[in-house]
This record gives sequence, structure tokens and C-alpha cells, in this order.
Amino acid sequence: LVAAFVREFEKTMKKAIDRISRQSMNTLKSYSWPGNVRELRNVIERAMILNQGSTLEIQAPQETDHLASAGDLSLEEFERKHILNVLEKTNWRIKGQSGAAEILGLKPATLYSRLKKLGIHRSSR
Repeated sequence: LVAAFVREFEKTMKKAIDRISRQSMNTLKSYSWPGNVRELRNVIERAMILNQGSTLEIQAPQETDHLASAGDLSLEEFERKHILNVLEKTNWRIKGQSGAAEILGLKPATLYSRLKKLGIHRSSR
């Protein structure tokens, strides 16, 4: 699956990856993947966005970061926090290839609507 996602993003991002580091693969194998394939795809996409060079370095999410801190949040607060994290990672790019809407699996208009509903704007952090 990792190789398939890398090939997919190579095409869309116009990047060439010759190999994936052994450490990255070991990290991915040891992670429990509570978000399943969709979470894996997002991790690979993020790595491709941040990667420079032909060897892909991938960091799996921290187990405790995934849901431990989310237990005390309402669904709306969790959604707000997640959207803000993605916006920070994309430098507040909403539309286009590797924009926040694409990473979140939303149409840009839907993301704009959620930003308005949640009261999120660039100075929200």
C-alpha cells in the first residue's frame, strides 16, 4: 500500500522517489493504524509534501497524539483542532493540489463553509 500511495503522489506532485528508508518502513509497520488505509494515505501524502530528495522519509503519527487528547474534546472542538492542524501543515493553502481541502477529502467550498461555521480564520491559532 505504501508503494502504491507513493506512486500515486509521485504523479500528482511531480516528484520522483527512488526508495523509502528502512527506518520509515519499520516505523509504519509498528504503528497500530487506528485510522486504517485512509490514515496511511494521509501520512504518505504529508511525507511526500514535506520530502525533499529521492529517498522518502516517513513519520507515523504518535499513538498518543491520535486520540488520547481527543477524548476530552467535543466533536466540534476536535474537528476545529484537526482542520487547524491541516491548515498549518499546508501553510493555510486551501485549494489546489496538496491544499487543505484535498488532504481533508473535502471540496474547497465545503471547507470554507466549515471554517466559517467553526469561526476559524488565519489568526485562530
